[in-house]
Parts: sequence; structure tokens; C-alpha cells
Amino acid sequence: MSAKLLVAGLLLLFGFPACSRKIEEDDFEDSTANQKWVMSPKTHDTDVTLLLNKLLREYDKKLRPDIGMKPTVIDVDIYVNSIGPVSSINMEYQIDIFFAQTWTDSRLRFNSTMKRSLTLNSNMVGLIWIPDTIFRNSKTAEAHWITTPNQLLRIWNDGKILYTLRLTINAECQLQLHNFPMDKHSCPLIFSSYGYPQEEIIYRWRKNSVEAADQKSWRLYQFDFMGLRNTSDIVKTSAGDYIVMTIYFELSRRMGYFTIQTYIPCILTVVLSWVSFWIKKDATPARTALGITTVLTMTTLSTIARNSLPRVSYVTAMDLFVTVCFLFVFAALMEYATLNYYSSCKKPHCTKKKKSLPDVSFGHMMNYSVLEMRPPPTVITLNNAMYWQEFEDNCIYECLDGKDCQSFFCCYEECKSGSWRKGRIHIDILELDSYSRVFFPTSFLLFNLVYWVGYLYL
Repeated sequence: MSAKLLVAGLLLLFGFPACSRKIEEDDFEDSTANQKWVMSPKTHDTDVTLLLNKLLREYDKKLRPDIGMKPTVIDVDIYVNSIGPVSSINMEYQIDIFFAQTWTDSRLRFNSTMKRSLTLNSNMVGLIWIPDTIFRNSKTAEAHWITTPNQLLRIWNDGKILYTLRLTINAECQLQLHNFPMDKHSCPLIFSSYGYPQEEIIYRWRKNSVEAADQKSWRLYQFDFMGLRNTSDIVKTSAGDYIVMTIYFELSRRMGYFTIQTYIPCILTVVLSWVSFWIKKDATPARTALGITTVLTMTTLSTIARNSLPRVSYVTAMDLFVTVCFLFVFAALMEYATLNYYSSCKKPHCTKKKKSLPDVSFGHMMNYSVLEMRPPPTVITLNNAMYWQEFEDNCIYECLDGKDCQSFFCCYEECKSGSWRKGRIHIDILELDSYSRVFFPTSFLLFNLVYWVGYLYL
């Protein structure tokens, strides 16, 4: 028992100092690591804070850089994040951009061996001078604030400043819809200084200053993005000459939606109206119902087509197509009305002139010449008295003698001959359906040929 106690005492005597030394070494390593992780940034933060306080101590943010000496030059870069949708009715489009401006402010120069540039958050933006850039054709615009304000401010030691922010802008775009829906547009994004004229602020584009992101996420449902171009102009106003920067986004409309919704239904409706040419002319209910149905269908299609357009006063390409299709359908209905009217003309009829003769009871006798070719008189009895009644033929040839013969159409066989036909074109009204079966499809095909070639290639 005493031996065991002796061994335990020796272990406690020699083991505890070793464990304590190991724990102290581990604590020293952790504390050393923590000192490196904490103390170094703390010293750096203190230096940067002192540097910024020194820069802003006598800084006046109300005054632009180099005021009274030379104009401030602002280099502009734009990264297009997305475009769309484009509204033809409101004449506007939406664009999401990263807008970057770079200029030099000599008042913010600093000397530091630790940092060549300082990247700061949006809180610093309100403490220095920034350009008063506005977007001249914007209807509404908003900056992004989630999760923090999407702004970046970077200051280099030579005083150069980079200021970027993310914007979503609804910009005005005056669409010229004469060729709608085969139209192409250049939608501008225009910006300039609000108050500083050319003598104080100069905007300029940097090389390759406008870039665009991948178009897969863009919401250009009805348009194809064809490219962009940037320009710089000087606008003269009563307040001075301003430098105006413009980016033009080239857009070309896709026809898929309007082909499915308007063009194909209109063409099929016109073709449907031609079915009446193969229906017998005696089937008045069938042909009338078909004609009225196609006319009403075209009226509905023209109304739907106009819903995609603003109320412009000029005729668009779609208006022209829908109107011509409506005229073809209406002409098909009028063709049957013409055929039905002329084919129902009565043949020349004779009106009977009544001639009363003396009463036989008075003994008056009428002698008739043998050479007289008129039909014999008819004896009728009325109130126990006998009357001689004679009908005299007085035929009226309406088609030969009336106004119908002044037209180019023939009602029936008796109209096909006569001196009045000299120098006139003979059109048999009964063959009007046969003429229409050739004339309507041929003329509609020619119209489509001229229409599509003219608007797509000329």
C-alpha cells in the first residue's frame, strides 16, 4: 500500500508541471494568433480613419474640383445588365445598368505606404462632391438599396475617384410604328449634367466604355437586340452649352406573336370567304351566313390587332394588311349580293290594257277584221250583263329599254344581243362565281407578294 502511494506521489510531482507548461504554451499560441488577427487591422483602421479625417477637414463638398481653373473631366462607363420589357403603347423601355463615373479631385490626394486606393461604402458619398448627372429621357428611375445601397466609392492616392451605382430606368423611346410589326428602333438613353455647362464639366466616353451582359436573362419578348452605339453632342440652351451623352440600343421586332395572332387568322378568314363561290347561287341562307360571319370575324381581328398599338394617327403595316383583308371579305359578300340581284331579274313581261266593249243587250255588235292579228275578244258576264273585254299586249322590255341595259352586265338571254351592246364588254352575270374563283385568289396572292416584299426587303 505504501508503495502505491509513493508511485502516485511521484506522478503528481513530475506530471503536473509538464501539463501546466503545455497549457501555458497553447494559451500563448492562441493569444499570439489573436493578437495578429486583431491588432493589425485595428492599427490600419486607425490610420485610414485619421487619413480620411485629414482629407475632409477642410473639404467643401459644395464646390467642384478645380473650380475657377479648368473644367472637370468625367469619364463614363456603362455596363448594361438587362433591357426590357419594351412597351409600344407607353412608348418606353426599361433598362438595368451599372453606371460608373471617374474624375480627379486634387483635394483628395493622400500619401500612404499601406494603401494605394481606398474602397469606401455609400456613407462616404454624401461627404464629397459628386457630379449632378441626370438622365434626360427617363420617366422614372430608382437606385437599388437591398441589402445595402448599391454604390461604390473608390479613391486613389493621386485624387482619382470612381463612383458607381446600379440603376433601373424607365426611359422614353419614341417608336415609329409605320412598319409595325416589322419595325426597327433605336431607343436612346440620354444623360448630361443638370447644372454645369460645358465650361465647367466635360463628359467623355472611355474606350470600350459600354458593355452588355449575356442576353439570355433579358426581357425583350418581342424584340431582338441588334447592338448599340454611343454618341456625344452639345446642346445649346439659354443657360449655356451642355454636353449630352447618348447610347442608342438597336432593336428589331420579332414577328412570331403577330403572325400567330393576326396574320394567319386574317389570311384564313379571307380564304374561308371564297368558299361561297363554290356554293350554288340558290343557297341564299348558306352564302349569306358565311359572308356575314367572315365580315364579323375580320372586324374582331382588326379590333384585337389595334390593342397592341397606341392610338397613332397614321396607318401601320398591320393596319394596311387587316384593312385589305377586310375589303376582300366584304367584296366576297357583295359579290353574292350582286349575283343574287341580277340573277333574279324578271323576264320581259307584258302589261294588259283593259278595253271595255258595249253591252250586248243593247244590240251593239262589233265587227273584227280578218287581218287583225290580235286575239279574239273575251265575253264575260257580270251582274247578268255581258261585256266584251279585249286585252292588248303592251310588252315592256325592262332589260332592253330600261336602265339595266346601260350596265356591263346581262340579266338573261334577251339582253345579250342588240345595238346597245356595241362597244361594250360582255360579262355574263350568271358566270360571276366562275370569274370570282380566279380573280379573288389571284389578286390576294399578288397583294401578299407586294406587301411582304415591300415591307421586309425594301
